[in-house]
Amino acid sequence: MKPSLRVFLLCVALAGAGQVWANTLPEACGDDKVKFDVTAGESQAAPAAPEAGKAQIIFIETENQRVTLAGDATIRFGMDGAWVGANNGNSYFALTVDPGVHHLCASWQSSLGAFKKNIDLTSFTAEVGQTYYFAAAVAVGRDIVTFGLTPLNEDEGKYRLTISKLSISKPKEVRTRG
Repeated sequence: MKPSLRVFLLCVALAGAGQVWANTLPEACGDDKVKFDVTAGESQAAPAAPEAGKAQIIFIETENQRVTLAGDATIRFGMDGAWVGANNGNSYFALTVDPGVHHLCASWQSSLGAFKKNIDLTSFTAEVGQTYYFAAAVAVGRDIVTFGLTPLNEDEGKYRLTISKLSISKPKEVRTRG
């Protein structure tokens, strides 16, 4: 199959994926105008334990293969209405949080309409001293791409860290015309 036809079929297949689809993002996410530049470090050391009185979330992105000829997917992660970072390819980052209920969002950052409509949501209750692992999985099949945000148990989370790179993300500057 020609590469251009494969990419077209991939985009068409995404139109049928079962995630939340909306013109505006859910409350757990952040402002859709916020985009991230992401680089991956070489360090694969596990993050330190959460600081006293806090919990820790580790956001992991997993891909079974490159999504497009141009590269890997960039996934933004939101918590309680604000973006907290992004991953690109098989990478992760850690975040210290207060105990209590938190609402999470994973959104595919893309300029292609079919890709950027991939959004998934979940919530959890953070307890002091605990570490929580959440994975945004991007799986590319012959004619379909699936996307989802799921909690991982501690064993799976620790394993995923050993095969992932540390992600460093920063919001891109938004340029306004004036």
